[in-house]
Order: sequence, then structure tokens, then C-alpha cells
Amino acid sequence: MTQIQSTPPLQPALFVPHGAPTFALRPGAAGAALSAMAQSLALPRAIVIVSAHWDTAVPTVGFAERPETIHDFWGFPDELYEIRYPATGCREASEEVVAAIEAAGLPVVTDASRGLDHGAWVPLRLMFPDAEVPVIPLSIQSRGGPEQAYRLGQALAPLTAKGFLVIASGNVTHNLRDYQTAARSGGRTPAYVREFSDWVANRLAENDAPALFDYRRQAPGGIEAHPTDEHLLPLYVALGAGGENPKANRFHAGIDDYVIAMDAFSFLAKKGG
Repeated sequence: MTQIQSTPPLQPALFVPHGAPTFALRPGAAGAALSAMAQSLALPRAIVIVSAHWDTAVPTVGFAERPETIHDFWGFPDELYEIRYPATGCREASEEVVAAIEAAGLPVVTDASRGLDHGAWVPLRLMFPDAEVPVIPLSIQSRGGPEQAYRLGQALAPLTAKGFLVIASGNVTHNLRDYQTAARSGGRTPAYVREFSDWVANRLAENDAPALFDYRRQAPGGIEAHPTDEHLLPLYVALGAGGENPKANRFHAGIDDYVIAMDAFSFLAKKGG
């Protein structure tokens, strides 16, 4: 008897917030939204996790069999440092990620021991608490800017039809100096936080990639929202991984810690698009 091979369902690409490390202890509404999104999906074959906190000169794919939980922060409650996310890797899946990046004409290298920084394990723990899906870390390249991040995402797009879930983790706004100022002044949220996050959502809804690439010049509060690019670059990876003319769905919007926009988006290619 011939065995019928089932085709894995097309996975969306996701951009999720990781907030401050304390998001792991106080997930709130954003954490509930991430959990609900994960529960709505078919179980992925593997997760490609792209964190703003792994920044390399060249796209780098993790091959660790059991990626360690990296506590890459200081001065937080002791209970945070006790958290472990027992992820497993998958060599075959990592090799497919490498092959997809090579096929797109981008350089790529591998790392046999890279673990999961808090930009990776905090959202993964909220979304897949049982760690039942293999996890493949992939780095960003902050020097490449938004367009390079988008091309990296495009390289991953074919994997979404093979059961891979691309999760890119950053924040729509990320200005630590303004956080310190807000904390000292009684918690006032600067106007740019909402203005910038709404501008991003509107440009995504209109598939206006050129404006998004030029956000530092075109967006209200672009420079204040991101003194440096790295926490926004995962958004472009997710956008590229969503395929041609993807439909953007903002499935959560909110602000934590005065200045951190916790917006989350899913991207899925439009049929016939």
C-alpha cells in the first residue's frame, strides 16, 4: 500500500515582543496574546527564532542539540536567573535553514553551541511552554539595516510551506534612556511611542515596504523609537518571511514599562498575491 504523505500546513511568520526580561515573570496581556496565537497554529515542524540579541556580521544558524538558556541581563530578580527553557535542536532542520539562506544568495555560517538569549526564550516559553518543537536560532546583522533583514526573511519564506514557523523577536519601540527618564518622572509615556507604533502598523497594512525601510526619516519619532536599529530589525525578517504581498495582522498592541511598544504581528502570503 502506498503511504500518502501529508503536506504540512503553511505557517505564518510572526513578529513578537520580548519586552524587558521581567516579561517572563509578568506576561500580562501581551503574553496572553502570544500564547493564544501559538495555540491557534498547527504544530510546527521546527521554529526558526530570530532575536534582536544575537547580532553577528554574517547570518549564523545555530546547530546546538540542546540550546542552553542564556541569562544575558543583570540586576533583575533572582527568580529570572532560575528559569530554564528546555529546548532541543534538530540538525536536519538547521541544515534546511542554511540551505534556504544559501539558495537566496546570502552568506551564512553555523554555530554548534549557540544557546537561546532572553529575546528568544522569553517569548518561546510563553508560546510553547512544553518545548515540544525543535528550535533553530538565527542571528540578525545590525550593520545591514532593514533591507538586509528583509532579504534574510525572504530567504526563509519557502520554509514556511515546509512546516517551519519563523518567529522574529524584538520590539516596535526600544529606547532604554527614555525608560529611565519615564521611571524617574512618574511613568509618563512619550507621545512618539504610540505615534510610531501606529505608523508602523499602518505601513504594514498598506504593504509599504519602502517607507518602512526609511523609517528613521519618514516615521514620527523614528529616531527616538530606535536610537539603534537592532530591536526593529526582526520585524523586517518576519515581513520578508511572510512571502509576497503578505497580509499583516496586528494581533496585539500595548505598552509595557512606559516606553516599550509590545505590538505583535503575523504575516501570511495572500492567496494569489
